[in-house]
Amino acid sequence: MITGDYPITAAAIAKQAGLDVHEVITGNQIKLMSDLQLAELVRRVNVFARVLPEQKLRIVQAMKQNGEIVAMTGDGVNDAPSLKAAHIGIAMGGRGTDVAREASSIVLLDDDFSAIISAIRLGRRIYDNLRKAMAFIFAVHVPIAGLTLLPLVFGLPLILGPVHIAFLELIIDPVCSLVFEAEREERDVMARPPRRADSPLFTWTLVSWSVLQGALIFVLVAVLFVIALHAGMPADEVRALAFFALIGSIVGLVLVNRSFSSSFLSAFFRPNLALAVILLSIAGALGTALLWPPASSLFRFGPLHPDDLMIALGPGVAMLVVLELLKPLWRRRLRS
Repeated sequence: MITGDYPITAAAIAKQAGLDVHEVITGNQIKLMSDLQLAELVRRVNVFARVLPEQKLRIVQAMKQNGEIVAMTGDGVNDAPSLKAAHIGIAMGGRGTDVAREASSIVLLDDDFSAIISAIRLGRRIYDNLRKAMAFIFAVHVPIAGLTLLPLVFGLPLILGPVHIAFLELIIDPVCSLVFEAEREERDVMARPPRRADSPLFTWTLVSWSVLQGALIFVLVAVLFVIALHAGMPADEVRALAFFALIGSIVGLVLVNRSFSSSFLSAFFRPNLALAVILLSIAGALGTALLWPPASSLFRFGPLHPDDLMIALGPGVAMLVVLELLKPLWRRRLRS
């Protein structure tokens, strides 16, 4: 808390606000300090009183020198320099001056500080959801690329043609733009420490996790495909079996990536209307492709029996189990 009030008043208000008041530093004391001394002081002092505008600016600069991300609130003309110097200046929209509002990055229209907490919560949710979508889109293209190249390399019947790729993209794009965007925040979203300012959005840990997920799907579906061919199934039926297994695994991939911290079951029961609509659409489209002869001919699918469909669910279920067992080992690094 930085204020122009007297030290006794500042300490009383700071205690009411829940700040840990060890000592109160005044503007006169700051005037006698060097920049290095002030930078050391702001590490342990929470309350500053009888502070002039230029001293507010020095305090903000000292915190930035310590590597802190600084947000400054204010409403007066004398707050404008420090509002401008802070990483995030937050002005009061109701009683704030025009100068303070112009110098700030954010204006609180209702002058309610609780809106800052809501903004932080929303920002962390958006950040998490962006990373989830990026992890999914990176992972989902690993098995698609692998299953496209596998038959070409080993002279096997093709699994994926242009129509199959187009169908997959009709699933992937809505999942990235709708499902993950609509995800609620994680339970611990406000309990985490702030992330480093230089931390990348897409880390090598997240890349590794995505590649692991995609590679696991590729291996499971490819093994099913090869086994079905060696069992003597016709090529069109094997194609349908592998494609259904791939779609089931992609659905499992969506469910796994809905949360980096929660288990699959807790995330599964978290409502997401966009996910429900897309899952129903996928089921309807696959049913049409399998049961309607013109669609089956377009996809070059052979008939599948109920036991074949149960087998096709195997890779998706196996992937869910394996990734849920591995998730606790990656959880802390994925959330950082």
